[in-house]
Amino acid sequence: MIGKEDRYALVTGASSGIGYELAKLFAKDGKNLVVVARSQDKLEELKTEIENKYGTSVKVLIKDLSDSKAPQEIFSELEKEGVSVDVLVNNAGFTVWGQFSENDWQKEAEMIQVNITSLTYLTKLYLKKMLEDGSGRILNVASLCGFVSAPLESIYCASKSYVLHFSEALANELKGTPVSVTCLCPGVTETLFYERANMENCRGAKMKMMDASTVAKVGYQALKKGKVIAIPGLQYRLVPYLMRIFPRSVGIAIMRRGLEPI
Repeated sequence: MIGKEDRYALVTGASSGIGYELAKLFAKDGKNLVVVARSQDKLEELKTEIENKYGTSVKVLIKDLSDSKAPQEIFSELEKEGVSVDVLVNNAGFTVWGQFSENDWQKEAEMIQVNITSLTYLTKLYLKKMLEDGSGRILNVASLCGFVSAPLESIYCASKSYVLHFSEALANELKGTPVSVTCLCPGVTETLFYERANMENCRGAKMKMMDASTVAKVGYQALKKGKVIAIPGLQYRLVPYLMRIFPRSVGIAIMRRGLEPI
């Protein structure tokens, strides 16, 4: 089990995809859970599934992380209930696809809030508690595109670059402490990501995808080992090295082609 027996793992964006699979891995390992998302029905289904199959305790929190008040509300509500969290999984995130000049600003602002601000604030709130308690692990879910700029997903990839760099720096700051930080950087993964962004017709959505359970297992094992960066899939693990060899313009052009509609 990761962390202490009487404490909880908090997983955001747990209603589907990688977050859903990570929640099940924690439960299989005997860890109690706090699952956070906007969909009450899906979280209640997950709670029933986990409690019936693994016997661990699951608390459901319905929160929209595009609301700037959500991180503090999550922290305060759990503190009030005496729920101690020693594993934080910042998985929630989404994209807005298309030309920056044409995209809706409100959606982009919500994406920045979810992908960057809420992630950072939750980390701030729980890191202090983890250091005080002498135990903790943090898993931030970024993306392979955090290593390269991507036209048509300019803000999304910039936000994931932030998560990657934030995680690496924080991991270094925490050396010698009982708290570790891991950043999971998946490539193309079979989730609702493309559907929610209306990206089904882009070239990248037609590629062979990794399944979410495989991606989650890589992240989970990296978290257990205290690794800083985890990239699922051999083909994807080469990307950061290739980006150092080739001019950045080449990587940007490849990303543009992959994100254009067919």
